[in-house]
Amino acid sequence: MRIAIVGTGYVGLVTGTCFAETGVEVVCVDVDEAKIAGLKRGELPIYEPGLKEMVERNVRLGRLEFTTSLPDVLDSVEIVFSAVGTPADEDGSADLRYVLDVARTIGREMRRYVLVVTKSTVPVGTATLVRDAISAELAKRGEAIEFDVASNPEFLKEGAALKDFMSPDRVVVGTDSARARRLMERLYKPFMLNSYRVMFMDIASAEMTKYAANAMLATRISFMNDIARLCERVGADVAQVRAGIASDNRIGGKFLYPGCGYGGSCFPKDVKALIATGREHGCPMRVVQAVEQVNDEQKHVLMEKLVEHFGSKDALRGKRVAVWGLSFKPETDDMREAPSLVLIDELLEAGASVCAFDPIAIKEARRRLGERISYGSDLYAATVDADALVVVTEWKEFRMPSWQVVARSMRGTAVVDGRNIYDASDLNEARLDYYSIGRRVKRFNR
Repeated sequence: MRIAIVGTGYVGLVTGTCFAETGVEVVCVDVDEAKIAGLKRGELPIYEPGLKEMVERNVRLGRLEFTTSLPDVLDSVEIVFSAVGTPADEDGSADLRYVLDVARTIGREMRRYVLVVTKSTVPVGTATLVRDAISAELAKRGEAIEFDVASNPEFLKEGAALKDFMSPDRVVVGTDSARARRLMERLYKPFMLNSYRVMFMDIASAEMTKYAANAMLATRISFMNDIARLCERVGADVAQVRAGIASDNRIGGKFLYPGCGYGGSCFPKDVKALIATGREHGCPMRVVQAVEQVNDEQKHVLMEKLVEHFGSKDALRGKRVAVWGLSFKPETDDMREAPSLVLIDELLEAGASVCAFDPIAIKEARRRLGERISYGSDLYAATVDADALVVVTEWKEFRMPSWQVVARSMRGTAVVDGRNIYDASDLNEARLDYYSIGRRVKRFNR
């Protein structure tokens, strides 16, 4: 089988490479000539553990190739996946211009049957728009070529995308065509050999499933962040509360970790799009609206902890703050909607200076922030002469630092743990003050 993947961003590149790994012939298409040229040289536009090696292997074996021209490959493929960007518009709705551009290109250039599959996260009804766009272009040509449209939303976690794709807990396919279903069954057959579930449903339900899934996960995060704030007010420990409720098998423990807010390319955008869809159809998504509000507020909690320690926002002027972690989560260089960006903006506005370290995202940080902040060569270098340290991303190499080294390096004593990964007693032994999320402040005995 030979397929095309349009869009070589996170979803498109991972999808194409993983299909190639199963033996499918894949051609990845992107209008960005520089990106395609880089991919041909083995330079990936994203960081994902294991992806570079998998790309190189499948290129070498002739199963994965890259091009800037979709028309050149249309005649040779059975399926075209649309994995282009769907950024949030000004009103929060998904911008479908790139999705529809792909559809119109297919309608103008196709000469035989093709199955068009939307892989990007798109609102309910997008498949109809794609079908209409293709049909309109065929009508202009006076052609009546058969085609089908299907929905196959992705459920990939950045940092674990290859495992998620190769060993999925479910694959969702929305289709209204027996022919399209047979093609998708054939494509996903390698994943069905070990009883992984391919769930077929109508297209609208498939489109809604992705939004509903991300909104539910975001809801669990915001719920625990709300609980964490209340724990601080009443003197409870959110870590113990979490353990207590996670033991209920109806609830479980996943996505119940309090922190400094979610970010990335999916949750913020998809929550906004679901809210916009509800507004468009006269069905306000009240719970999801609250989820978004809680998350927006939670991204300010790190600054609140620093103000608590220093006594006022004005007291931060002239202070030096070390930041560990810039990406929105570990194992990625993605800084979209990252809590670190909110914190850094607030610190700079308050007149503080920032020195940051991240194992992977420094290059992306320089692109976004330039020289507004300084960058440490490692986690300890970032803390030199710092009046406070804020841990924003729970990278593995941050899990067991030498607090004695940190304490000797720092000028101040405040450590704000935005991910609740440390034991307060370890920091207090090093004469450091420990602030976390949803737990009592632990200061060393002066």
